[in-house]
This record gives sequence, C-alpha cells and structure tokens, in this order.
Amino acid sequence: MPFRNKEKRMEFFDVYNEKKEKTGKTLPRKGSFLKEGEYQLIVLALIERPDHKFLITRRSLNKKWAAGAWEVSGGGVQAGESSYDAVKREVLEETGLDISDAEGRCIYTYSNVDLARGDNYFVDIYHFHMDFAAEDVHVQESEAIGFDIVPFSKIRSLREADQFLHYERILEAFEAEGCRPE
Repeated sequence: MPFRNKEKRMEFFDVYNEKKEKTGKTLPRKGSFLKEGEYQLIVLALIERPDHKFLITRRSLNKKWAAGAWEVSGGGVQAGESSYDAVKREVLEETGLDISDAEGRCIYTYSNVDLARGDNYFVDIYHFHMDFAAEDVHVQESEAIGFDIVPFSKIRSLREADQFLHYERILEAFEAEGCRPE
C-alpha cells in the first residue's frame, strides 16, 4: 500500500464585508476570529427528488458543534471559490452526488453576527431538483454517520424533536422562493 499523507491541508476562506463583497483578505478556516464588518461565506443545499423527498445527513458524532444532529449538506466556501462552486464541492464531498447538471439556484441568503465569538457569516441556501436513488449516496464518514431521503414532514418532526439544524432558515428560504415544502 502506498504511503498516504493523512495530514489535512490548511484551508483558507475569503473575508467579505457587510455588503457581501470580497475584501481581498483571506484567513485560515481554523482559529480565525472575525471582527465587526468581517464575514465568511457558508453554503447549504436542499436537494429535492421528483417525489418531493429531500436528502438529509446526520452529522458525525465527533463534530464539535451539533454532533449527531440532522441537516442538509453544506459547508464553508474556500478562498477563491464561488458560492455555486462551493455548494457543488460540498455536496459531492459529503454525499457523492454530482449536482452539476441538477436544476437549481441560490434561493436565499442570510447573515449572522456573533462579535463575542468572532463568528460572522453569510449563508447562501440553494435548492436543487435532482432524480437520485439511495444507492447513489455515499456519505463522507468524517462528516456524516448516515443519511435519509425524507418528505418535508419528517424534517419538521426532527425539528420538533430538536434534532434538525437550520430549520427556520430553510422555511424562510422556501418562502423567499415562493413555494411551500410538502
């Protein structure tokens, strides 16, 4: 077996201003503290099949935040990467699905400011329509411990049990898109 370097490369992100414009500054993903007026960019992907079921993943139990919770795929946009390229990369890495040819777009953006923790960010939420089967999904074990393909009512039930992340923002995204999940 060939030697493989298991060290993760250091990832950087672009810093954005309050108008969601790149400032020209980049910071390392780990350990950075964003000041007032500085933001990073995050993406989320709602992936919906023709039968109106959605792909959700369950976060790894070794995650620092919300271990074991259910969510939709997503993550941080890397330095030099567009929001759309990031959502395609994150979905492919986390689920094995290539959404390059899927019908979809960014339907909602929101921001969060947490000056005490230096955790300021924009989130772009995408909605993709794609036909796929459970056999097509291959979760990245470092990110997720499982997945499910569920109607929105199941997502609502998980939220009511406090086991689903970003639920209110996803509802806002659907409202902005002008549709209601079934």
